[in-house]
Amino acid sequence: MSKANLPLSHIVVLDLTRARAGPTAVRHLADWGADVIKIEMPSEPGDEGLGGARHAPDFVNLQRNKRSITLNLKKEKGKKIFLDLARESDVVVENYRPDVKHRLGIDYETVKKLNPRIVYGSISGFGQDGPLCDRPGLDQIAQGMGGLMSITGLPGQGPVRVGVPIADLSSGNYLAMGILLALIDRDRSGEGQWVHTSLLEAQISMLDFQAARWLIDGEVPPQAGNNHPTNIPMGVYPTSDGAINIAAGGGVLWQRFLQVVDVPDLADDPRFTTGEDRSKNRDELNEILEAITVKKTSSQWIEAMNDAGVPCGPILNIDETFAEPQVQHLGIAREMKHDELGFVRVVGQAVNLSRQPQPNQMRRSTPRKGAHTEDVLRKLGMSADAVAQLRNDGVI
Repeated sequence: MSKANLPLSHIVVLDLTRARAGPTAVRHLADWGADVIKIEMPSEPGDEGLGGARHAPDFVNLQRNKRSITLNLKKEKGKKIFLDLARESDVVVENYRPDVKHRLGIDYETVKKLNPRIVYGSISGFGQDGPLCDRPGLDQIAQGMGGLMSITGLPGQGPVRVGVPIADLSSGNYLAMGILLALIDRDRSGEGQWVHTSLLEAQISMLDFQAARWLIDGEVPPQAGNNHPTNIPMGVYPTSDGAINIAAGGGVLWQRFLQVVDVPDLADDPRFTTGEDRSKNRDELNEILEAITVKKTSSQWIEAMNDAGVPCGPILNIDETFAEPQVQHLGIAREMKHDELGFVRVVGQAVNLSRQPQPNQMRRSTPRKGAHTEDVLRKLGMSADAVAQLRNDGVI
């Protein structure tokens, strides 16, 4: 499908990223129309690289809407080709360890000398400098070091990781936002800049109010399981056929909730009068409420609660999530034609623009490794013989 009407259709991106955090950032740019050139190392004899994984759901979902070229940046000719491409590009994105781009000679300062308008995006594990900057960084390491695992899970259970790579995903989201900010600033100033974040910074930022509890009040948040850490009652409650989420943390919601569960007298119980009281006596309150909620089915409670204006919803497996009528109405499962797999569904963007409908975003399936190498190099003015020589030399 045409990308001409998408907001980033005028932007060219050189994608040096691997794993997940960097590709997450680039996926946002690609989905919204940027011409993304994914740069990968040439395959070596006996090295399958990512070839097999390219058909796996994760890779297909993550690497869509890109063109792929192979380029060995460790060779001088490969580095020269990269810098030639960077002269004509708008954005470079990488997620190497901080020192790697400098050793390769493709760092921001080098590229900036050739193209002062370049926006150079970087993700690292722990930051571009500092005592731990050279350590390898992975999502679960950041979840633990960033405090998230200490507040996830049931009280006393011990540290628990979140079920998605949230440090990778959030750092990718933050970098994409930073790149867009730098592009907006470039329209005003005429100059690009270096934009960088890290898994650790993103993870700590995602702590949000839990971090603020420590920074402002000096309170170290404990594990709270399925209960909300500060608003009660808000959590998971058993029903006769499963469990539901109820959010009735205070004020008018608390009053409405008590009417629905038919225990209005609890409003006058001194143990539960205020939010602070309910927090102190959380276990007692939940014991009373669980004895009530278990008497009806999930669907009965969901309907009754929502009719009364009390937030309440089901707890679904992922297959059930995509079967949910509201999810199907939103259309976040987007169809994409894959050259080898046929039509597949991938996870769409969570942002909707009224003039750029999302179906236009799934324009190109995950490419074969190096599928566009010759096209890109020929546009740089190279002859077929020159391209063939680069292939013989292991540059591409």
